[in-house]
Amino acid sequence: NASLLGILQHPDGTVLKQLQPPPRGPREQEFYNKVYDPNCCDSILLELRKYLPKYFGVWSPPTAPNDAYLKLEDVTRKFNKPCIMDVKIGQKSYDPYASVEKIQQQVSKYPLMEEIGFLVLGMRVYHVSSDSYETQNQHYGRSLTKETVKDGISKFFHSGYCLRKDVVAASIQKIEKILEWFEGQTQLNFYASSLLFVYEGSCQATTVRLSDVTLVEKRGVPKGVLSGGDVLECNNNIHVINSTENGKIEASVSKGLSKFYALHKKSCSKRHHSQLSLKVESLEQGNVWKSSTCIAQEHLNGNVLPQLEKVFYHMPAETKESANVEVRMIDFAHVFPSNAKDEGYIYGLKNLITVLQNILDN
Repeated sequence: NASLLGILQHPDGTVLKQLQPPPRGPREQEFYNKVYDPNCCDSILLELRKYLPKYFGVWSPPTAPNDAYLKLEDVTRKFNKPCIMDVKIGQKSYDPYASVEKIQQQVSKYPLMEEIGFLVLGMRVYHVSSDSYETQNQHYGRSLTKETVKDGISKFFHSGYCLRKDVVAASIQKIEKILEWFEGQTQLNFYASSLLFVYEGSCQATTVRLSDVTLVEKRGVPKGVLSGGDVLECNNNIHVINSTENGKIEASVSKGLSKFYALHKKSCSKRHHSQLSLKVESLEQGNVWKSSTCIAQEHLNGNVLPQLEKVFYHMPAETKESANVEVRMIDFAHVFPSNAKDEGYIYGLKNLITVLQNILDN
């Protein structure tokens, strides 16, 4: 199961995704090598790069040269309080070469895949009100039906105060660009591949004036975070890895909310409840832990809340368009050459856009 794979966070701003056993691992590596070949002159593949994490080749730890990792851009890195959702796209989550057993297993996991065209594999949403994350795993996604999928997905865009319509709108625009790419290519088919959504959960405005109330930003590093060697509590169920002085990477395998960037190093705070302790080997100040910017808790009460909603609802159009949102394609262990459009993936994208549009319109 891919969700059991270790994802290591490298201090250089990349993540290391352990290569899966053959044939899946080599197939994913081959896909990245093909798309990111320096001599590539295929306009379809060059265009595709915009929608993937950047790829930096395969990496092996000096201590274990036989362990291979894909070295990929950490799409969550630029966010202070990243909200993350992993959505599997397509009508079939098994590839054309799957055994009868594999097909039955995949279909029984989520019989609605054919009809809905996508499946939420996990999400992690930052709630400004409680300064904490809510997480949902794939059981949540598999419990969604045609009737409940809209509300199920809208949970990802809710900050605890209001629906982030700016983020929904920006997400639709990004998916439409990916859909355009799929409408124009007949060389690759993607099975059991995902879209990764990331947006900024914390209020970025330094000062938001709400009539006579001013919400002032509050910066602070949680106590004890920078005293190296501490065991830190974190409400995130992934091991964060730091390199030790000699450059060795402390490898670790853990079960994540979503197969890939389900982790985030900046999500820790003394107020969070723990599912896991993180042992920090060595810490360069500012490299891994950044001071968090959030609205001072004491201002978030009473008459401020309805007005805070207004700020989100009535953002100028240009702010909405440029909402800080990433939508990237990930997970390519089941990508195959083709000579036709990927109708299953296209169906999933269109259906996802429809659901998001419904969230926006209500």
